[in-house]
Amino acid sequence: MHELAIAEGLVDGVTERLPGRKITSVRVEIGALSGVVPDALRFCFALATEGTPLDGADLEISEPAAKCECADCGLAFEPEDGRILLCPCGSANVAVVSGQQLLITSVKVA
Repeated sequence: MHELAIAEGLVDGVTERLPGRKITSVRVEIGALSGVVPDALRFCFALATEGTPLDGADLEISEPAAKCECADCGLAFEPEDGRILLCPCGSANVAVVSGQQLLITSVKVA
């Protein structure tokens, strides 16, 4: 479960940027193609924050859809299945434009 390592990284990143500050909320953006399972991250975040300035903080997750572009027909589209990226025209010559991100978008301090 790599979500535990991600949760620990979130805690480390926030505490490094805001040392000694009590954090009440962390908002993250998890792209549909990031490979991160939001419910697993929520569970791991609760474990990783115990005994830290983030203990009891809320983890707010937004999950933007993936966006792709076909190099053959030029169509910009949202893939239906995040595992197999095929353009509606049938081409697999597809570039991911967004959807792989994992970003901290905001932090609330008490």
